[in-house]
Amino acid sequence: MHLLGCLDRPTAGQYLLNGTDVSMLTSREVARVRNTEIGFVFQGFNLLSRTSAVENVELPLLYGENIPAGERRERATAALEAVGLGERLGHHPNQLSGGQQQRVAIARALVNNPTLLLADEPTGNLDTRTSVEVMGVFQRLNIERGITIVLVTHEPDIAEYATRVIAFRDGLVRSDGAIAHRRIA
Repeated sequence: MHLLGCLDRPTAGQYLLNGTDVSMLTSREVARVRNTEIGFVFQGFNLLSRTSAVENVELPLLYGENIPAGERRERATAALEAVGLGERLGHHPNQLSGGQQQRVAIARALVNNPTLLLADEPTGNLDTRTSVEVMGVFQRLNIERGITIVLVTHEPDIAEYATRVIAFRDGLVRSDGAIAHRRIA
């Protein structure tokens, strides 16, 4: 995940992201790629407790290009609406359920319209019903927007939602293949 997210550089080989060898970019260029091409979703949500949902989603827009406040708010609102939280814009994290907090985190990852979304144990802190809702959000993003989603999970039932599963054990690939996956309507 660190290599895919451009947080670490490969020690050998190439990493092409949208046709660009990111291993050859400067630190500043890599930071721009991380902010514009890649969205990150974490198990622990990583929301700022004293800011509203819409303000949490606006955060990535404060870095990089100079985006006017009105456009930041519009894009953040649209991202929250895309994950079903258009009515919760002004709510703070402590006013949201775990699943809603994770959807805010997903909206934050989407606000820059990334082509790649990296999700590290995004359902690890959620109950089964809420995990299914979050996986439905990911499936819709993949199907409707064409976003590539790389999801790390230790939960076999969550892996069943993927179209491709690569299983690792002790740092080695144990299996790699397409699967018949669960589809959420």
